Amino acid sequence: MNEHATTETPVARLQESIQQHSRYSLGRSWADLSPRDRFNAVALAVRDEMVDRMLETERRYSGAHSKRLYYVSIEFLIGQSLGNNLHNLQLRDACRQALLNLGSNLEDIEEIEPDAALGNGGLGRLAACFLDSLATLGLPGFGYGINYEYGLFKQEIDDGYQREKPDNWLAQPSPWEITRPEEACLVPVYGHIEHSVDRFGAYNPMWMDWRVLIGVPHDMLIPGYGGRTVNVLRLYSARSSRDFDMGIFNDGDYFKAVQQKIASETISKVLYPSDAIVAGQELRLVQEYFLVACTLRDVIRRFEANHPDYSTFASSVAIHLNDTHPALMVAELMRILVDEKNLEWDEAWRITQSTLAYTNHTLLPEALEKWPVPMFEHVLPRHLQIIYEINRRFLEQVSAAGPGNIGLVQSVSLIEESSPKHVRMANLAMVGSHSVNGVAEIHSNLVKTALAPDFHRLFPERFNNKTNGITQRRWLLNANPGLANLIRDAIGDAWITDLDRLRDLDRFAGDPAFRASFRNVKHSNKERFAAIIRATARVKADPASLFDIHAKRIHAYKRQLLNLMHVIHEYLSLVEDGRTPAAPRTYIFAGKAAPGYWVAKQIVKAIHNIGRVINSDARARDWMKVAFVPDYRVSLAEKMLPAADLSEQVSTAGMEASGTGNMKFALNGALTVGTLDGANIEIRDEVGPENIFIFGLKANEVREIRQSRSYRPWEYCDSDPRVRRVVETFHTNRFCPDEPELFTWVHRRVLDVNDEFLHLADLAPFLDIQDQIAQAFTDPDHWTRMAILNVARIGKFSSDRSIREYAEDIWRIEPA
Repeated sequence: MNEHATTETPVARLQESIQQHSRYSLGRSWADLSPRDRFNAVALAVRDEMVDRMLETERRYSGAHSKRLYYVSIEFLIGQSLGNNLHNLQLRDACRQALLNLGSNLEDIEEIEPDAALGNGGLGRLAACFLDSLATLGLPGFGYGINYEYGLFKQEIDDGYQREKPDNWLAQPSPWEITRPEEACLVPVYGHIEHSVDRFGAYNPMWMDWRVLIGVPHDMLIPGYGGRTVNVLRLYSARSSRDFDMGIFNDGDYFKAVQQKIASETISKVLYPSDAIVAGQELRLVQEYFLVACTLRDVIRRFEANHPDYSTFASSVAIHLNDTHPALMVAELMRILVDEKNLEWDEAWRITQSTLAYTNHTLLPEALEKWPVPMFEHVLPRHLQIIYEINRRFLEQVSAAGPGNIGLVQSVSLIEESSPKHVRMANLAMVGSHSVNGVAEIHSNLVKTALAPDFHRLFPERFNNKTNGITQRRWLLNANPGLANLIRDAIGDAWITDLDRLRDLDRFAGDPAFRASFRNVKHSNKERFAAIIRATARVKADPASLFDIHAKRIHAYKRQLLNLMHVIHEYLSLVEDGRTPAAPRTYIFAGKAAPGYWVAKQIVKAIHNIGRVINSDARARDWMKVAFVPDYRVSLAEKMLPAADLSEQVSTAGMEASGTGNMKFALNGALTVGTLDGANIEIRDEVGPENIFIFGLKANEVREIRQSRSYRPWEYCDSDPRVRRVVETFHTNRFCPDEPELFTWVHRRVLDVNDEFLHLADLAPFLDIQDQIAQAFTDPDHWTRMAILNVARIGKFSSDRSIREYAEDIWRIEPA
């Protein structure tokens, strides 16, 4: 990989590189470096290993004239990179030895690295897994995102309440990023349209007086397993067009000049600015356009370097929209092709549709972005014109296909005729793309039948399913070395790049020695995580108890509240009825609530208050503990997932698109309790219904109840005293003695006929299945057999499989 690669061992090469960076990049000897700078020196040495491979990868792609994928996502939840990069480069043992020679420990240095705060949840983590798989499969695929200075937020807990603190992960520059100022691009925003004609008398609108932003790219290198392919994630930071506007400065208004510079750079400052106020909505719109515009300028720069015209654009370029956030790509590509490259509209539209593909990730109406037309026109006047023209032509086609069908026209229009009017970004993405996919079989069917049935009738060939996946390199090899080594000893390591090979573990499920080793690995992981719980949540968890984990974004549809009602039921059964649980259990919650989401933040408070009462009650001490582990993030998940016995996947059926946490837990030997929602259905089909705990209403039953308005929640209380007792607890101050009536909102909510998440309809079945789970846990051999079979049969859910399907069916890209 470098001039010494053929004569030096990997240990010697890394050790020399680390010392070189200590001295010449950081200006100190290794012994004098701070812990953070020791991490920086190691990271820079590892980055050097990747740079040579990245240059060789690019040479290979260029030589093969490869069609390239550009994967555009508002989030990339990378987490820590050092451990994963070393595994993929197969240099972990060499790096460990090099650091031992320097008197240091690799694991200690890995812990210093901050999580790259470039995402929030499943959307961003999926994108990161996809990048890993693209590189491992040798595919020419590149990520494009925003280089947020601040992540979502750091979650702290104060008296049970969530408090948000800034997550300034780039307070010190990341050693993984290579800044490319020479490839910065200009992004126009605001301004107005001047209506004019060209020399032939044709309408020629001119976008005038726009403000210029500068997008500065920063490259993070993404190595595939084995290190042969290293792709790039390009992240853009926003800068003002100059340090500040000298015209304003010369007029004497220095503060206005500085204010304009600050406003420009705010665009890449923070992930998901609040859209509760107009200024926040506008910032989010500018942020999304900034991502789209920077990406497309870079794509076009690369394309034009090797192609004389645009006739081969769609056969050379694939652009994927990861949810609706980059949907402006449709209008921006049309604007560039028509306004800047002087293509005829029909040719530009053919290229645009052939190039773009769109993944829908949610059925929740609030997540399907819509922008007020007046604000849109203020920020992007030319793009609004283009969207109106796309809409006019599209609706002419729709009307010709179904004359007089006003309802169809209103349904599929890119413009919602509300007051004010809104631009529908999901509709724009579906009209402007050649492929529209969901992310689990049930979700893709619901996209076709519930979310966009009219679009599906118009373009049935565009709609398809691509079930999500996870990378086993991070979520097993890196996160759970004990289990990874056990599997290697049993069946070899082919599973690292072919997860279906885990099927070879099936025959070990009945092996007493293997089961004992599997339990020992799980227990060690639980001991490690119990120490984290003690340090962060101040709760003493018994590693011998059942670790019941509910870790995901706090949201009503994910039904942390349903899980809490089970906790209350078990507690009341113990202290009021004298019924001891079949097995001791530690209930572990983790996840962040959006800062403006009152219900979610109150659920966090409820978890803490209920936990405080239970954890301090001597009667429950040997049987129940409740812990909320704060600041859920990738590096925490890597320690939590291997420790889980039970994975809570209890969303209201038909509301979770897929989920990937369910896959990660199962891969690490946790059993799932869940509804028939998202990928739970496909997991059941793979692992077998006897190795998963399924309960509750099905998606069609949920839909029927909502449509018929037949939900009568009090009837569940009347018919089941367990349900009634739990519900009535929220009407008392049992869990809020110092804050009377704090949780009466829960009582009102779950008894409301408009509870769209149908908590009480699923509560009794949930309590019943939890009794079965507790009983199953008392038989360690049987439980372990089920857990091993979950690991053995989870191969379908590798992101390698997902990416192969995207590459073959949608992007049409091949390894170089």
